[in-house]
Amino acid sequence: MITFDEEEEELDFTAQCQSTEVGDDLDDTVRLDPLSAPSPVPVFSRPPSVLRSPVHAIATPRPTLLFAIASDDVDEVRRVLESGEAGPNDDVGPQSALAFAVTANQLKHKQEIVRLLLAHGANTSVLNGLQSPSNSRSASPSESQPGGETPSAPKVMETLDPATRYFISRAEAPQTRRASSLIHRSFFRPLAKVRYDLVGQDRALEQLFRVLSMPTGAPIVVLLCGPSGHGKSLLARRFGSLLDVPTHTVNMTTLTSTHDIWRSYSMSPFEEPSTSTLGDFLTEHQGKRCVVVLDEIEKVENQKYLSSLLMPWELGRCSFGAGQRHVDVSKVIWLGTSNIGHDLVFEHQMQRVEPSAAMTREEYVDLMGLLRPQVSDRLGPSLLSRVTTVLPFVPFSDEEKMAIAAEALHSLTLTADESETPALPAATVEKLVKDSLRGYVPAEGARSLYRAVSNLLLDTIY
Repeated sequence: MITFDEEEEELDFTAQCQSTEVGDDLDDTVRLDPLSAPSPVPVFSRPPSVLRSPVHAIATPRPTLLFAIASDDVDEVRRVLESGEAGPNDDVGPQSALAFAVTANQLKHKQEIVRLLLAHGANTSVLNGLQSPSNSRSASPSESQPGGETPSAPKVMETLDPATRYFISRAEAPQTRRASSLIHRSFFRPLAKVRYDLVGQDRALEQLFRVLSMPTGAPIVVLLCGPSGHGKSLLARRFGSLLDVPTHTVNMTTLTSTHDIWRSYSMSPFEEPSTSTLGDFLTEHQGKRCVVVLDEIEKVENQKYLSSLLMPWELGRCSFGAGQRHVDVSKVIWLGTSNIGHDLVFEHQMQRVEPSAAMTREEYVDLMGLLRPQVSDRLGPSLLSRVTTVLPFVPFSDEEKMAIAAEALHSLTLTADESETPALPAATVEKLVKDSLRGYVPAEGARSLYRAVSNLLLDTIY
């Protein structure tokens, strides 16, 4: 008589033997019969002539981009895109990454994530006709229109803030694609991403890309001129980081002699602290790509102090003192920022047929021609003759002002305490942005919009 425990044990043993036989069909391991363990001779083994096809598991990609977006983690989204683990046009579930990001209403960093996806080449056509998920539910009888018709759900583009709408429309503009194609196959290709950091200045970027696309053996010298608060310093700051090359920034107001420029330390708060002078920096990176920013170049105490730049800008080499060897600086990209042409830019703007619209290519070329003589008067014709191009930065269009104001509002609500600054409805955001335009001061640029948004936000909350 077999007890219940013995029967259960027998069943377990039988199952083990059956699983062993099944496992033997899947590999070439020679196994021993457990009942005859003392015997060295195997009871069964597969004939060596029988070949079995290996069993492969189906590999599925890790949904890293989906997790990064859903986690509202901007740094992780950037890491995934830059590492190549996922592409900006990869599907994340039933839709593309861009569609998922713009329809995920819970994301606090939607602006930044969408801009990252666009900067890495996300296809905006996936948003055509896309409806907002918050309005995709069935309408109640009280919401129905006369005649029993259900109101149509708004397109997702209509529910986005002005800044996100601006960058999406900018990405799909033919002018954007044409300008980016100029440097598509060059070392400077990463600079195309700067248009998702910088609002406006499309014509300046287009002209910059034209200059960078031209083969030249001379150093590249670019002067960014125009009114304050219009993106000159932002472009200069992002230039080196986008190209992944080192940057040294010189505050030109501190120079007191001709050779002071080579003894200048980097003064930018956005760069790593360094004990290297400009001379040390150029010596360390001689013959390599690097960026030197000459901030507020027109405010140098004496125009003669700029004479040290004549040889490096023309010949691509320089010496930092008498009897010292020459250093190869032919690969250096020199960027000068200046407020030269401040009044000219606004006078030119008022003479345009549509001052509030974006500037055309022809209008921008005309402004460049008018600006160059003013730069020559301030910096000297000898220095200007060695400058590759002078780029005027122009006033913002109405759409660009809206985008800047929306960016300002977004950054202020992110940094504020959630208990003090609750999530603002889309209608409130739109109204705050539009009202802030009355506080725009052309001579102050984006800074005036940030100030106006801050004041309006305080009034709204308190």
